[in-house]
Amino acid sequence: MDAVTVVPKPVNEVVLGYGPGSAERCAVEAKLDDLYKRSPFELTAAIGGRRRLARGATFDVTMPSEHRHVLGWSAAATAADTSEAIQAAREAAPGWAELDFDARAAVFLKAAELLSGSWRQTLNAATMP
Repeated sequence: MDAVTVVPKPVNEVVLGYGPGSAERCAVEAKLDDLYKRSPFELTAAIGGRRRLARGATFDVTMPSEHRHVLGWSAAATAADTSEAIQAAREAAPGWAELDFDARAAVFLKAAELLSGSWRQTLNAATMP
């Protein structure tokens, strides 16, 4: 383990107001429109580093405010899917545990960078009801 690791000082994000006519509101409205027009999406599971539909019954995922609009479709996970995911996690755990603090922290710092930057409005739009 690296004994000289310097943990970056945490800094809170600026709270955006999303007021009428604000830049952030215009950006999230544009992303909402983009996602609406590009749907439906195939909503897959990530198991063992691969994205795929689960093996159970498929179902539509609809917009809460517009039930006729299908945002995407997915499939219910089966017992076999669950077992496969557990096995994949068990196989990945030793490699993750062997990484030093800096390497593991880099994963989360990169995610934070993306979610506070170029992916902010996509995440906001995709999680709005």
